[in-house]
Amino acid sequence: MDIGSDDHARPYRIGFLLLDGFALFSYAAAVEPLRAANLLSGRALYEVVELPADGAGAISSSGALVRASAHVGERVDFDLVLVVAGGDPTAYVSRRVTRWLRHLDRRGVVLGGVSGGPVVLARAGLMDGRRTTVHWEHRALLAEVAPHARLDHARYVIDGNRLTSAGGTAALDLMRAIIAAHHGRAFSRSVGDWFLHTDESPSAAPQRSGLAQRWGTTNAVLLAALGAMEDHVGDPLSLEQLAALAGVGARQLNRLFATRFGASAVARYRTLRLDKAHELLERTSMPIAEVARVTGFANAAHFSRRFRAAFGVSPSAMRASGAGDRQGVPPARRALDLWTTAAVP
Repeated sequence: MDIGSDDHARPYRIGFLLLDGFALFSYAAAVEPLRAANLLSGRALYEVVELPADGAGAISSSGALVRASAHVGERVDFDLVLVVAGGDPTAYVSRRVTRWLRHLDRRGVVLGGVSGGPVVLARAGLMDGRRTTVHWEHRALLAEVAPHARLDHARYVIDGNRLTSAGGTAALDLMRAIIAAHHGRAFSRSVGDWFLHTDESPSAAPQRSGLAQRWGTTNAVLLAALGAMEDHVGDPLSLEQLAALAGVGARQLNRLFATRFGASAVARYRTLRLDKAHELLERTSMPIAEVARVTGFANAAHFSRRFRAAFGVSPSAMRASGAGDRQGVPPARRALDLWTTAAVP
């Protein structure tokens, strides 16, 4: 673990780089353990610095405003900077932020991402060859923008001077790991107790409920095939490959799928991929051709035909139905921008 140490000479300084639309829960789960550590120790072990990516404040997905205590580019002696993002992290493009993150890396600052934050780091070229994790809803995005990153399913990953967390309560697990590295596991447990978080999840613990709960079956063959499908959305496996991984023949696998889901294994697999494509079209600004690619369709035309057959509308028509919305920008920020524009004479 290479996350620095608390040398007791000054507080360990952590900057939170917040992108509009960041998940408030994930941010709070990362910040509050640091406040508790200061409170329980009776001294300032950690200093938190809020860094909105743009402007004087950042607005969360729920509309809460977090004001800046420093700004991107200012000379601050950070020990760690964590990027916190949600929504569609690929929609955020800022050369200024990218240059600054690379500058921090050259200075030896530890860098990390929470929830969708690892996608931002990856787009800046800072996760190549590194083990990383991300919230499961952003997994396909990260695989697309960072093919050279070593993507894990873990709740959080510490790989040298890179820290990534899937967000939610996993952010609390990550901060407890940092606190334990600096001040020991006993003190970290005290911080966990403060939040009634008595069972610390290991970094490699799963992000989601088990396959059996999600798919409503305990059949080991089906679960093996479904798990392989979820792991290979962008690079679909053949029926024969699925059957081999499940340990049965192709005909038997199809019979099991037909009995449980009323469809063949390949048809259920395609539905899974189309559902993911629907989510990406609805929640991100990714080009349709890119959505087709990350969900494993040969080309945009093939994808469009399958999508229309499944949902009764073409991908472009679905995307157009949301025209006028600025993708990745929370409603509160849009409202604030409109008010600001109107207020300027």
